[in-house]
Amino acid sequence: MSAPARSVAGVLAGTAVLALTGCGGGETGDPPEDLQGRLDMAKQSLDEAASVAFSMSTESLPSGVSGLLDADGVGTHTPAFEGEGHVVTGGATLPIDLVSVAGEVYAKVGFVPTYFPIDPGSYGAPDPAALLDPDTGVSTFLTSTEAVAGGEPAREGEEVLTTISGTLAGQTVQTLIPSADSAADFAVEYGLTDDDELRSAVVTGPFYPGSDDVTYTLSLDPSDEVVKITAPT
Repeated sequence: MSAPARSVAGVLAGTAVLALTGCGGGETGDPPEDLQGRLDMAKQSLDEAASVAFSMSTESLPSGVSGLLDADGVGTHTPAFEGEGHVVTGGATLPIDLVSVAGEVYAKVGFVPTYFPIDPGSYGAPDPAALLDPDTGVSTFLTSTEAVAGGEPAREGEEVLTTISGTLAGQTVQTLIPSADSAADFAVEYGLTDDDELRSAVVTGPFYPGSDDVTYTLSLDPSDEVVKITAPT
């Protein structure tokens, strides 16, 4: 499979809810309309990329919940995705290899040696390719964010990012996790480069019914590299 530019471990170590830097001296002073303009540019950049290395993870899931623990791979706007991750189901954490092409999701779960078609919703997970769909995926979060505000600069690896926070409607966040409460508001914080490329998004809220809030950390690395993803044979 194609090797993503960032691993889940890199997300947790490098992003970790965006460790603050000592530079920049306080919150971004840009007015909300300028911050929204930067988010609009970040959506355009993400949608125009030939491929995107994409990671998504949470430290843990509430007791008794079945759902996605982490996913790490590369996707295109076909949309298509190839990667791996872990799901929690029936109290067990299972490794899973994923390929999603043309609306069909294939998986190798646990120690099963071959791919087979699955409904990702049965694992409490999204179709990973849908996360990169320009019309319904993560990039739409950027233009759907309300109460936009600037935050303190933050470091991810070697990059110093501008942080922008706000809220997302639950119906929007259901693209990320289908069981998200459609009537709730979710907190979000983005990390943007100086060129207005989205590097990270941290989303917190009631993703799973009857459970405490969960935080998912996303890392994205848009690229001009063309990646061909095909259904397993």
